[in-house]
Amino acid sequence: MSVRQSLLAILDQGPCYGYQLRAEFDRRTGSTRPLNVGQIYNTLDRLERDGLVLNSGADEQGHVYWEITDAGRADVRRWLCTPVTRGTTARDDLAVKVAVAATLPGVDVGILLHAQRAASLAQLEEAAGHVVAGPAADAHELARMLVADSRVFAAEAELRWLDRVEERLAQHPRHSFALALSTERPKRGRPARDASGPTRPEAAAAASAAPGAGVGTATVG
Repeated sequence: MSVRQSLLAILDQGPCYGYQLRAEFDRRTGSTRPLNVGQIYNTLDRLERDGLVLNSGADEQGHVYWEITDAGRADVRRWLCTPVTRGTTARDDLAVKVAVAATLPGVDVGILLHAQRAASLAQLEEAAGHVVAGPAADAHELARMLVADSRVFAAEAELRWLDRVEERLAQHPRHSFALALSTERPKRGRPARDASGPTRPEAAAAASAAPGAGVGTATVG
């Protein structure tokens, strides 16, 4: 969504063609998240479908320009004023991976955590290499520094979380919470098929499809 909205916000500054949009996005994000042209044009197609941009034709060099609509401008204003929420559901890939691994019999979670810590440290070192002390020399460097700072803090937070995971696991004997497959069998979402005849939903569907179904019949007295 951030790419879609960022491209729309750039178009709010004036009409652009595809490669121009890619260059502008790179300038404004410090070239930290390169986009391919196919992604740009796919996004433009969706924005046009949603009535947020329109194709304003090509120039003499064959550049197809896109411009924002009034609805698109309103969408940009909403985006800029709306805070980014991380969500409240525990769907973080790493957290889910560790949580599941901690319940699997025979799995050494320590090995998983060691490998993850090494990867997180490498990410932290790589991101820190893009951080420049002091003020930025230009807008491009400022954008790169802002994104690099975000990546540094995210990696540091991940490493702190890994520390907390190890602390929690150390409070319990190894595999004390390992879960074998439950012997309880959850109920099916629909009735099992009976060999002697159709299930109730199937019988109801057959009755509704029968000729004259739903038509009242008179009682003969």
